[in-house]
Formats: sequence, structure tokens, C-alpha cells
Amino acid sequence: MWTILTSWFSSNLIKIIGWGAVAASVASVLLGAKQSGRSAERYDQLKKITEIKDAQLRAALDAPRTRADLVKRLRDGKF
Repeated sequence: MWTILTSWFSSNLIKIIGWGAVAASVASVLLGAKQSGRSAERYDQLKKITEIKDAQLRAALDAPRTRADLVKRLRDGKF
């Protein structure tokens, strides 16, 4: 029994190694695609956060500095 198994294994060793390499390649491609999807998601989130932060900074720059500035803007209708 053992000799039959070892002779089969030795004759088919190259096929087994080939199929193992194919399986490893497919697994690495699938894992790479999954990781690139996560990276794209992170990039989109970072882009949205940056846009919101920039909008907040612009709004802070355009805000009236004193109460008198606020009153003036309200009277002019620019607020």
C-alpha cells in the first residue's frame, strides 16, 4: 500500500506542484482585488473628509469677526 502511494505521488509530483502554484496565484489575485477595493473606499472617505474640512475653513474665514460686522452684514442682506 505504501509503495503504491509513494510511486503515485512521485509520478504526479509535478502536477501537484503546478496545481498548488495555480491555487496560490488565484488566491493572491483575489486578495489583492479585495485590498484594492478597501484602499479605494478609504481614499473616497478621505476625499470627502478633506472637502468638508476645507468648506468649514472657508466658512470660518468668511464669518463676521465682531458683532458690529454681523449687524452690518444683516443690514446689507449679505448673510
